[in-house]
Amino acid sequence: MKSEAAERGPHQALARRLVLFDLDGTLVDSTPGIWASVRAAVAALGRPEPTPQQLRGMVGPPLQDGFALVLGVPADDVPRAVAAYRAHYSAGALLDATVYPGIPELLAALAGAGAILAVATSKPEPFAVRLLAHTGLLPSFASVHGATFDGTVRHKDQVVAAALAAHPDGERPVLVGDRAHDVLGAAAHGLPCIGAGWGPAPPGELADAGAAVVVATPAEVRTALDRVSG
Repeated sequence: MKSEAAERGPHQALARRLVLFDLDGTLVDSTPGIWASVRAAVAALGRPEPTPQQLRGMVGPPLQDGFALVLGVPADDVPRAVAAYRAHYSAGALLDATVYPGIPELLAALAGAGAILAVATSKPEPFAVRLLAHTGLLPSFASVHGATFDGTVRHKDQVVAAALAAHPDGERPVLVGDRAHDVLGAAAHGLPCIGAGWGPAPPGELADAGAAVVVATPAEVRTALDRVSG
């Protein structure tokens, strides 16, 4: 028996569908600016230079959690690390990012088919808006939802909740993200996650976390949406 989406056809199936996107590692490669700011922060604290593995681990998770869990910064020093990072990042490193090939075409195709697009990121919302505007992606999205500077909102399930609340008429919501915390944050609300396999996650991370499907390129997201019912 065909699903309702299948019976409507691939174009109609996207009408009013709410597609949430992570930002860092999914829409843009922001590793140069993030890594430079992490290095500046640990230097300010007099800590050792991060390893390549630690730097990769800092892309995606909430900043506070990254410093504590990935870099082992003591809890009392995490606020200083975050402040040093943000000072360096906001001074210009924020804009050291490039849009992944195929993302503009994907967003245009989804919007053209009637999907509702929104961003749900653990990056502070003002930083996310600034980066999206700089890269030219901001007009593609109906809304942007991110962390607060005070850290009260920083986890993926919190920003997904905000996106869902902003679009109550969105149908069959789904998240596209590149790390395990994206998969888990979506699952907290019963959403499937399409794994962005072009991001920085180690092999197997997305599948092990429970991603509905993992795709290698942005071009494959459109087909994956037809397969993920939501």
